[in-house]
This record gives sequence, structure tokens and C-alpha cells, in this order.
Amino acid sequence: MIELKHLKTLRALRKTGNLTRAADMLHLTQSAVSQQIRLLESNYGLLFERKSVPVAFTIIGQRLLELADTVIPAIEDAERNLIRLKDGTAGTLRIAVECHTCFDWLMPAMDIFRSRWPEVELDIISGFHADPVALLHQHRADLAIVGVPEPETGIAFSPLFHFEILALLARHHPLNNEPFLRPEHFATETLITYPVPDDMLDIMRQVLLPAGISPERRTSELTVAILQLVASGRGIAALPLWAVKSYLDKQYVVSRPITEKGLTGKLYAATRSDMSDKSYIRDFIRLIRERSLCELPGIRLLN
Repeated sequence: MIELKHLKTLRALRKTGNLTRAADMLHLTQSAVSQQIRLLESNYGLLFERKSVPVAFTIIGQRLLELADTVIPAIEDAERNLIRLKDGTAGTLRIAVECHTCFDWLMPAMDIFRSRWPEVELDIISGFHADPVALLHQHRADLAIVGVPEPETGIAFSPLFHFEILALLARHHPLNNEPFLRPEHFATETLITYPVPDDMLDIMRQVLLPAGISPERRTSELTVAILQLVASGRGIAALPLWAVKSYLDKQYVVSRPITEKGLTGKLYAATRSDMSDKSYIRDFIRLIRERSLCELPGIRLLN
């Protein structure tokens, strides 16, 4: 018998392209997802071609996806309507960020959210904010995207995702011969960053400061300006893969892992505790996680 969870699994598999990322999206183990697939295939036949990247669905798999695309949106729409009937018209969702590179993935998520919750007053607090959580306390924002959550009374943090951070270098930089960059490689370089405090930069907080290294700094507000400075040999940078992948694909700059194990950052959604249970806020956070997993390179969901 086809269950709703089976249809959700197939949609997650289509969105993410493989079993591992589908399991991540569904908050299941890979073995649990595989078991669902085996159960469906025992009843209906092969759902997708094995070893195809991304997943290539068979005719049977496509037919089940057609069913999923009909049933699941209808259920989700009904759930939102029931919430509206129960709670009345929703309120506001004003978003503040401390991440310079967040807007590329945040804005598309906001567009989808507007179509789902048209009665919610959605807005983004313009500009970069060094302390967006303070805006929550002041009731000037309803949700903040933050990197390092500091426990605070009255604030709830929801995990979003891990993301890969790479060192960016000019195409002919001598450090391109290194398989990865160690802290000492930064000691004699100019580090080009956004104009934020050291404790908000993963490269400083996680790698350089613990090693006692404080390189010469140069700052810029714009990612494209940072990459232009890197490409012209004015220094090196450390940025999320999602923010620079198009430049790497065009070989505008070169990337290297930071430390042998690599460097990752984390992002969280912060809300006031009295707002954290609102259905439209939970839906927005879920939307961010799902879209990011499907569309951003170098990320893993945080649990």
C-alpha cells in the first residue's frame, strides 16, 4: 500500500539526486530510505536506474512521482488553510542577517514563502547586521540568520546547515601547489574579508587565532570585489563554496581546502521564543533547509 511517507521519499530523492541527501532532507537514516524504496519496488517494480547520477527514474517511478506531485501539495495547502482557520490571519516575518553571502539563497526562499503565506507581511531588514539577535529583543525583527548561536534568554535557535569554506587564490599564486592551506600559509599573506569582527569570521575564529596568526587584512563589502582583489593578486580570501562556485567554474580564481580536514561554518535561524512555534515561521525554516540542501553546493543539514 502506498503511504504518504513513500511519496515524500520519492520527491526528496528527485530534489536531491541521491539517497544520502534525500535521507538528510527527510531526517532519516540512509538505510530507512533504502528500505522504503525496496518495499515499493517489491510491489511495483524498479523505480530508478541504479548508479545513475543524478537519479534517473523509470516509467514506474515517474508515475509515482506524478501521484506525489498531486497529493503532497494538496495536503500541504490544506494544512496551511487549516492553520489559518485555527489561528486567524498570520502576522509579520521580518528577517535580519549577519551573513554577507546569505542573500543569494535567502531571496528565492522568500519568493516561495510569499506564495504559500500571502497574508504574512514579509520583509528583510536592509543591510548587514553585526548583532541581529539584538533586533529580535527590540522587536525590530522576527527571524535572524546567525552563525554562532550564543545561548540567550528568550531566544530559540533552529539549526540550518553546515557549509564548506574554501581558500581563494589568484590563478598563478605559489600556494596553488599546496594540496591544502595550513594556518602558517596565511601568516605572510593579506587576508581579504568582509568588514566584520574576527569572532564572526570562521577562518579567524576556527583556524588562525588558535594558531596565534593575525595576517594583514583588507576588507570589502562585496563578494565580487573580494574575488577581483584575489584574482589580481592583492591577497587571499576564505569564502563559502556556494558564494564562489560560479567563479571557480569559470577559473576566475583557484580554490584550496583550509587545513587537511577542511573548514566548515554553520548557520542557524534565531527567533524569539514566543514566536518559534508559529506555523509560518516553522514552514519558512523548513523551506530554507530543503532549498539549500537541493541547490547549494558544499552543504549538509544541521540536526
